[in-house]
Amino acid sequence: MNRRKFLKTFAAAGAACAVLPRACPAEAGKDDPLAPWKAGVKVRPVAPDQNRHSIHTYYVTTPESPDGRSVLYYTSGTPEGYVGDLRVLDRAGGRETVIARNVTVEDAHRAACQQWSSGGRRAVFHDVRDGTWLVACIDIASGQERVLAKGRQTGFGQGSGHIVPIYGPHWKPEDHRDLELVNVETGEIKTAVTAAAVKARYPAEIAKAFGDRPVSIFFPVLSPDGKRVFFKMATPAGGDFRSSSASVRQMLICYDLEKSQLILARATWGHPAWHPDSRHILEVGPTLFDSDTGSGNRIPGLPGFKGSHPSVSPDGRLFVTDASLETSGGAPKEWGIAVGLMAGGDHVMVHRFDHSRGAKSWRRNDPHPAFSPDGKRIYFNVGATEWTSLHVAEAAPPAT
Repeated sequence: MNRRKFLKTFAAAGAACAVLPRACPAEAGKDDPLAPWKAGVKVRPVAPDQNRHSIHTYYVTTPESPDGRSVLYYTSGTPEGYVGDLRVLDRAGGRETVIARNVTVEDAHRAACQQWSSGGRRAVFHDVRDGTWLVACIDIASGQERVLAKGRQTGFGQGSGHIVPIYGPHWKPEDHRDLELVNVETGEIKTAVTAAAVKARYPAEIAKAFGDRPVSIFFPVLSPDGKRVFFKMATPAGGDFRSSSASVRQMLICYDLEKSQLILARATWGHPAWHPDSRHILEVGPTLFDSDTGSGNRIPGLPGFKGSHPSVSPDGRLFVTDASLETSGGAPKEWGIAVGLMAGGDHVMVHRFDHSRGAKSWRRNDPHPAFSPDGKRIYFNVGATEWTSLHVAEAAPPAT
């Protein structure tokens, strides 16, 4: 190689090397799961420009289908949001399909507890018809509905499986006081654990919370691997289902379905959500505790999030929560969506918004943020106008 050619090659190599320092932050970002949420996040309504509520059901379940192609939500054109439809939106084309009409709900807080099942082939929800609560599922491809159980409501299962937990109405459980599991494919219903067994295992704890009143199992949530479930206990308080005096609901009980044994009882229920490892549970604080031992610690280096509904990203590295910002310098009724490291020490407020209006439900609708199955999007409700609106925040794509 002659001297001129060598110098030309050396200069080209030097120019390429000069780019490397600017690429370093991107390389570092690969090891920082919070980096995509710190800048370049895009936020938009899922179904814009429509005069109706669009509501994602709860923070412990994602409205996005397991394959990422669709979004499931409840819509209502009434101010309170008590009667409405279930819709599925195609994320790529924006086309909406109504899969259930005239669904009646307790409130706009959890809507119809709608959720994906069977890998996204079915949607499960509860409804009240002719005064009777029931659990039903819709086959997405055919639109065919199947009633799975009457006299019950639905907790939350896992979208990849066929099993969904069900229970008797908390204000009037009648003969359905136990935790049951329904297979949405076969229709088979099995009793997983009875309220009597819980009372027998934790007599002092139950007596302290409920006295000698009869109790029932309320609001079960399956772990990601389907091997555990946590739930509350409840006793009727005399009111109907649209009343703050409908029932008294306390405690957090954890049951191991695989070993058929009760493993944990905690006196309080904040807003728990399973960690992807199906052993730990994230609570307000944020605090992470072990469902085997009950021991746990607050995640270090983070502020308290008022009004918090925390949940964990699919890879277990991040959490997301909503938070009222009034007491931390925000405007009246201003809320935010915060994403933080599960290891602690850092978080970012990805979106702030007015949440002063929305559905005029007796129990107001909270943002209830939840990650998409791939962890790249966060869905949450916004009450900035008379219509509650489901929004999505999308993380910035990786830098090149």
